[in-house]
Amino acid sequence: MSAEFFLDTNILIYAFSRQDPAKRIQARSLVRSAVQEGMGTISWQVVQEFFHAALHRSSLEPAPDALSDYAQTVLFPLCQVWPSVDLWLKALAIQRQTQYRFYDSLIVASALASGARLLYSEDFQSGRMIGDLRIENPFLP
Repeated sequence: MSAEFFLDTNILIYAFSRQDPAKRIQARSLVRSAVQEGMGTISWQVVQEFFHAALHRSSLEPAPDALSDYAQTVLFPLCQVWPSVDLWLKALAIQRQTQYRFYDSLIVASALASGARLLYSEDFQSGRMIGDLRIENPFLP
């Protein structure tokens, strides 16, 4: 399992959101590259967080059929990282090293486990390196 980049949940949320058109365009471009060109991946945690946001945020409100279709055509094919003891232990080590919250550390651990060299997220310091993984905010100019 190896991908060029790992998508954090917020990228998928922006791809669905109507609140920020510029971020929506950029997010959809990344998702399209991930799916159509096989360049990106996500984890089970991203799938769960996306479902939670899609079902509970009024700014998303996808139709039930649209959410199911999105899951089958985007989320499930991209999901390559699953929970394991090693993943949780790596997340704990990252949390100790970075002082990130545990679930943020789990995203970083999942990105590392996927073999990606790049984590797209707006929730971390853009440009930071953790091991061989570079974090980048795709919405910065």
